[in-house]
Amino acid sequence: MTDEPTVLDFVKALLTPWRGAPPPIPPVHTDTGIFVGKAAEELAAQVEQASVIDGENLEAIPIPREKPSLGVFPWRGTIAVLVALVAQLSLEPGPDRSWGTGLTLYIIAAAWGIWSILRGEWNLPDLTESVGEADDLSVNRGFLWVGAVAAVLGFLTLGGNRFTDLNVLLWGAAVLFLCLAFRKSLPVTRSLVQSIRDWFANNQWSFNISRWSVVLFAVGAVVVFFRVFRLSEVPPEMVGDHAEKLLDIWDVLQGHTLIFFPRNTGREGFQMYLTAAVIKIFGTGISFTSMKIGTTLAGLATLPFIYLLGKELGNPRAGMLAAAFAGIAYWPNVITRIALRFTFYPLFVAPTLYFLIRGLRRGSRNDFILAGLSLGLGLHGYTPFRIMPFVVLLAVGLYLLHSESHQARRRAILYLGLLSLVALIVFLPLLRFWIENPELFNYRAFTRLGEVERPLPGPVVLIFLQNLIRALTMFAWNNGEIWPVSIPNRPALDVVSAALFYLGTAAILLRYLLRRRWVDLFLILTIPLLMLPSILSLAFPSENPALNRTAGAMVPVFVIIGLTLDGILRGVQDRLSSLAGNRLAWAAGIFLFLWSAFQNYDLVFRQYQRSYTLSSWNTTEIGQVIRDFAELAGSADNAYVVAYPHWVDTRLVGINAGFPTRDFALWPENFPSTLESPAPKLFVIKFDDTASLNDLQLLYPDGYLRLFDSQVENKDFYLYFVFPESTGSD
Repeated sequence: MTDEPTVLDFVKALLTPWRGAPPPIPPVHTDTGIFVGKAAEELAAQVEQASVIDGENLEAIPIPREKPSLGVFPWRGTIAVLVALVAQLSLEPGPDRSWGTGLTLYIIAAAWGIWSILRGEWNLPDLTESVGEADDLSVNRGFLWVGAVAAVLGFLTLGGNRFTDLNVLLWGAAVLFLCLAFRKSLPVTRSLVQSIRDWFANNQWSFNISRWSVVLFAVGAVVVFFRVFRLSEVPPEMVGDHAEKLLDIWDVLQGHTLIFFPRNTGREGFQMYLTAAVIKIFGTGISFTSMKIGTTLAGLATLPFIYLLGKELGNPRAGMLAAAFAGIAYWPNVITRIALRFTFYPLFVAPTLYFLIRGLRRGSRNDFILAGLSLGLGLHGYTPFRIMPFVVLLAVGLYLLHSESHQARRRAILYLGLLSLVALIVFLPLLRFWIENPELFNYRAFTRLGEVERPLPGPVVLIFLQNLIRALTMFAWNNGEIWPVSIPNRPALDVVSAALFYLGTAAILLRYLLRRRWVDLFLILTIPLLMLPSILSLAFPSENPALNRTAGAMVPVFVIIGLTLDGILRGVQDRLSSLAGNRLAWAAGIFLFLWSAFQNYDLVFRQYQRSYTLSSWNTTEIGQVIRDFAELAGSADNAYVVAYPHWVDTRLVGINAGFPTRDFALWPENFPSTLESPAPKLFVIKFDDTASLNDLQLLYPDGYLRLFDSQVENKDFYLYFVFPESTGSD
């Protein structure tokens, strides 16, 4: 019998990566240029050599493909991109929209893309070779004891759901000393500090500005423009959740420093303290603007880590493209502008993924510590982030399955324990609250997952599968119906981003099958895992997909977009002459970026703005009317908003009027109580609430009625003024 492996042997090896490298493929004679003659023998030798050293070194082996032919235009890759763009255009909202057409075209685009990769026309950027750091696993025992004692004392003093000077000091000391205890000192850190000192000590400073620096500056300027342009107007109004948050922030400013805020089914406190700091620093008061400043800064802070992650998985240009497309995209922009806690999900996902992947690839203990800090902080941000520990376990699990080095696996397990310890210490205040109040801590999540608020509307497996499909197709088809955080019933991505994302996903899957890198599989699986907080909305499936609960997935999504576009541009540069290839690549990249920018501008500043304005209530106008009345009458005590089901949140009226703790609601049955005051009175009445208007006119027949003509269509309301000389009816 021959020892030559069969196709079945090769497929089984691909499906069981933890068993080692696939059997080498013998030479074949074909016109594809793949695995031909001596090239196949060299590839087999590379695989064999790498497999006996360390599983990570497999990443340095390029995908077997035909050597690029210089001077030949990469027409297969170009067709793949063009067909993918047409596919996504067919999925844009419109009368002729058909998922069947778009799906067919995407399959065709993927086929052309795979052919292009195998022909060597383009490919995702290769990872740099992993180099594990030598580590003797030393620990500073003195710092460890101090940190452990501080952690125990901090836990004991964190009861009662209240931050105090003492427990914050102990908690901070525990985090600091435990990180110092396990931190590995690196010579490069000391040389960097010395370089900074030398630079400041130099009497003559010089600055070098490269073309790459100019590109980064230009991209940064465009991104900042997209994130801050018309920030006070887009979106224009608050919703009920904003009232809840601002009341919590008011409590913080009054000294009620809670760990977990129980109002409105419970919230973690990161945004409350960040916004309170914004108010203290900028003096913007209890307002929508204060919340927007905080979340805008958080959204911008996410982008450098997307850049670093793209750079770690590819190269600086891939990282720059990932951050650039994320910076201008409608999805993250809207999540930031709504000024709720949603943007804190990707804010902490990005550094956690970056430090985790970097730590696993490089065997870096310090990166695991930083990943633990990011993970722990993220748990104080937004409830869906609680899925992130499972993402960490997935990464380490895939690494262990794919690594052939016993030493690397042992190191990864030890470092996972270190990461978990650091995250646990950062999570310590919430852990204490969780132990004391498990039902309140879990309540909000279980209202969507279980039957706390309502019975499940169908079989749980069927609901889950339907939610999964809707979530995974939201990038190209439908991002849901939740108008405060989306344009209902349109794709979550613009045409260019969606096309690049799906092409890149196909390319990454192909690369995993050929090279079996754990990072490729992890990058793909991370997306649905980070979307689980939306997918698991089993009791309220109509709330899935939700751009806020899937926000963490935007990090790997835009990293894939950056890797894909970089690979396409590199294919053009490699195929053509140096000057022509560079010019054409830059022209293509700029064209696609501008196309994406113009569409996202329209989505955010026209479509989303209009949709949000028409769906929200104009509490700003009502608040301004009451503010003016208070200035003229000397007091707002006799200003009322006549309560009406599903109309304005009267707490928001008070916040916009400058009275953040005042609820101006007055129910019609309480109209007679207003007779006690002889002062001028103002009643704000919903346009079609004729019953309340008739009751007021009977109670105050000499009142003055005026229709307020709102700037928003169908949002007019009545103002009913009562002056001191008006008398009540008998």
